[in-house]
Amino acid sequence: MTVIGWLQIILYCAIIVALTKPLGWYMTRVFSGERTFLSPVLRPVEAGLYWIGGVDERREQHWLTYTVAMLLFHVGGFLVIYLLMRLQAHLPFNPAEQSAVAEDLSFNTAISFITNTNWQNYGGESTLSYLVQMVGLTHQNFLSAATGIVLAVALIRGFARASARTVGNFWVDITRCTLYVLLPICVVYTLFLVWQGMPQTLGPYVDATTLEGAKQTIAVGPVASQVAIKMLGTNGGGFFNANAAHPFENPTALSNFVQMISIFAIGAALTNVFGRMVGNQRQGWAILAVMGVLFVAGVAVAYWAEANGTSTMQALGLSGNMEGKEVRFGIVGSALFAVVTTAASCGAVNAMHDSFTALGGMIPLINMQLGEIIVGGVGAGLYGMLLFVILSIFVAGLMVGRTPEYVGKKIEAREVKMAMLAILVLPLMYLGWTSVAVVLPSAVASMANAGPHGFTEVLYAYTSSTGNNGSAFAGLSGNTFFYNLTLASAMFVGRFFMIVPAMAIAGSLASKKSIPPSAGTFPTTGSLFVGLVVGVILIIGGLTFFPALALGPIVEHLADNAGNLF
Repeated sequence: MTVIGWLQIILYCAIIVALTKPLGWYMTRVFSGERTFLSPVLRPVEAGLYWIGGVDERREQHWLTYTVAMLLFHVGGFLVIYLLMRLQAHLPFNPAEQSAVAEDLSFNTAISFITNTNWQNYGGESTLSYLVQMVGLTHQNFLSAATGIVLAVALIRGFARASARTVGNFWVDITRCTLYVLLPICVVYTLFLVWQGMPQTLGPYVDATTLEGAKQTIAVGPVASQVAIKMLGTNGGGFFNANAAHPFENPTALSNFVQMISIFAIGAALTNVFGRMVGNQRQGWAILAVMGVLFVAGVAVAYWAEANGTSTMQALGLSGNMEGKEVRFGIVGSALFAVVTTAASCGAVNAMHDSFTALGGMIPLINMQLGEIIVGGVGAGLYGMLLFVILSIFVAGLMVGRTPEYVGKKIEAREVKMAMLAILVLPLMYLGWTSVAVVLPSAVASMANAGPHGFTEVLYAYTSSTGNNGSAFAGLSGNTFFYNLTLASAMFVGRFFMIVPAMAIAGSLASKKSIPPSAGTFPTTGSLFVGLVVGVILIIGGLTFFPALALGPIVEHLADNAGNLF
């Protein structure tokens, strides 16, 4: 570890904190229907979209209607992606003449992108046409990200409103999110990425002659526009198979740093939106502090592990673990990116996590298995964190013997049950499917490594899918019928079986009266509250997944460093 490395980490954290308040202020105005500096240009477009869709923007929806609208919206998205991939060979903008994608892979990919997971059992440049990348994947990158954001806003309204039957209008929220938040940022972001050297073209792949005289085909395409929303929307699916390690998808150290900032920006700002909408910005800062404590702890361990390497590397005189990392990013840029992308359910990778040290690879696994609430996916991280906040308030209430309250709402049995249901469904998926995969011969055959590392490859895949992250250990051959179907089921359950209970909580809270704080109200803006929530997260996480988590990485760490134990 170096001073320069730590300064980079500190600078990153400082920029995220600095962006939180202004972006939170802007997003609050957008979702409150207030005028913004973009309104003169975008308001006519917004009104036109409502007219075309037959949407009355003044009519709000009950939480159940809101949820059903969201689910039906995703059915349409699934069909669009699936049909585009199956009909790819007959569609335009296919300069590489890619053939139709297999049924099981098309199914897996369609589920992956509508759930904001972006798990990819294929190489983008060798499998998909420009049209599928743009109309199918980039299109869903916007909509799946917008869905996560508006669901978080709906849950915030549940806390903020009193004696209300509605939590907003899904069609209005997703239109405003896409039009006022995601699109404007991505236009500027795309231009920046092009300036950094990222391709943005509909021209054919380029044939080149190497220095040795060999012929090489260089894949290009509309890369920058997809990368912008893949990072900002915490989607993570790469245009190229190497994802953000590819020089056309992440050309420079500056583009790498900006991409990491964009991954966290909206998720962090939503904590400020929460504080503003409930009438106390300190509530939002307290939630961001919980996220920050967990994030910094993860970065410290991952950076330390990768900077020190293993005893075998040290014996060879190697300083740190550079295996599977790009020289232009180095150890700190790779370790920080790995923690950021798994804390935010983005899944983009600029290094191969399969090549990390055992403890370095364990931190991304922990981030995902905690439910990716450390900032998390745009929107999804906040509503996931609020579920843990509800449980923490419940625990605090048990300790003092009174009905728990949070931001003026009583937390009762219904909210606690829904929160536990949403949280416990995650380990059911990744532990359940992992137990099947490690005993099924055809599934075991896809593992590139035996022993603890091979086990971790499988566990990581199902954890990543269930957490809607999409990153992989890269040592598992997932493009088989078994993995395509089981990973798709994990993605679906991990997304929607968490959303529905969260929306039920939103509806329940919105209908309750607001209670003024009293002398017995537990303060939820100080360090005691932050420590309580962090403790509850780690305790619940430990009880649900720690035995399985520890088995692979920790055994592997002991094996790699056996010489240091004696």
